[in-house]
Amino acid sequence: MPAPLAHLSQLPERKRSGPPLAVLTAYDYPTARLLDEAGVDLILVGDSLGMVVLGLPDTTGVTLEMMLHHTAAVRRAVKRAPVIADLPFRSYETPEQALASARRLMDVGADAVKLEGGIGFIPQVKAIVQAGIPFVGHIGMLPQSVREEGGYKKKGKTPEQGQQLLADARALDEAGAVAMVLESIVPDIAHDITQAVRASTIGIGAGRGTDGQVLVTHDLVGAFPWFRPPFAQARADVAAETRRATQDFVRETQGEAIG
Repeated sequence: MPAPLAHLSQLPERKRSGPPLAVLTAYDYPTARLLDEAGVDLILVGDSLGMVVLGLPDTTGVTLEMMLHHTAAVRRAVKRAPVIADLPFRSYETPEQALASARRLMDVGADAVKLEGGIGFIPQVKAIVQAGIPFVGHIGMLPQSVREEGGYKKKGKTPEQGQQLLADARALDEAGAVAMVLESIVPDIAHDITQAVRASTIGIGAGRGTDGQVLVTHDLVGAFPWFRPPFAQARADVAAETRRATQDFVRETQGEAIG
């Protein structure tokens, strides 16, 4: 097995020569430590924590203070893999705010920051990059815009959408993004974007033609059984094991109390 990524400066070589990047989310110390020890290339402290950790209906309720709290926990665990932290909803509405928010995430241990959007957010991206902060983009389906769009919808289905996504990707690339997440994009379009940009592309629900894949760890290990996206294959059943262990404990404890 090739050596896992140890620094963001290795991304261009991995894009040229492979293998594809393996990226997972973490929001706490033990999960992050396990992922790092298991050889994952990049760890994303995603605002998906709003749903799979905090029980919120979507990511729009996640605050910068929440992201700082969880990013710091992950940083304490990780010795090798670069840590990417999400800029949450309404924390980057202006270039000045974006830079201030990014700096706070870097101060608690992030190696790079990520925000959602394309051409419309280039001033924010430039402010971050010009300050020397590594930046990761995110285009396609944007979870922070789910309320505006009325749900989670596949992107790139029409020629116009495909052209816009390609333009967004090129703009992020030119602004200095080191990588970009392509979420729920038609696979052919995701492949075209991957070929058109210098940055590493990390797909989620976007086919296999990207430079890497990212999953929410809870989906990977079956820890959140109430919802799982169709593209996420569970490779374990942590939820069932947790229920079993808890039921065993309850039976044993209550049995001892009765006896």
